[in-house]
Amino acid sequence: MSLSVLVVDDSAMARKMLIRALPPAWDITITQAANGVEALSHYRQGGVDVIFLDLTMPEMDGYQVLETLRHEDLNCLVIVVSADIQAAAQARVRAMGAIAFLKKPVDPVEVRAVLKEYGLVL
Repeated sequence: MSLSVLVVDDSAMARKMLIRALPPAWDITITQAANGVEALSHYRQGGVDVIFLDLTMPEMDGYQVLETLRHEDLNCLVIVVSADIQAAAQARVRAMGAIAFLKKPVDPVEVRAVLKEYGLVL
């Protein structure tokens, strides 16, 4: 079963690096967004199973995306990927519904571990 993945980051290079860190055999369809407004637009067009979400972006940041997902009862797994690795940021995003927090640059081993923990890869 193919999963729909949305990679959200204002840096095209960061999006590319994250996509390269995904398991190569993972059956997915990837969509990209450069900010939170684009991310929510993509989500609402057809649903998304997993979002990899940066926190610091123009127009609408990752915290605002998490808040919108929660208030609109939109259902998907959100994995935050950020350079802001402060404990307060990690606790805040988990309280807002993120299932995991990965630091930039992403480590493919850590990505795979999170995906495996939630039954998304074998």
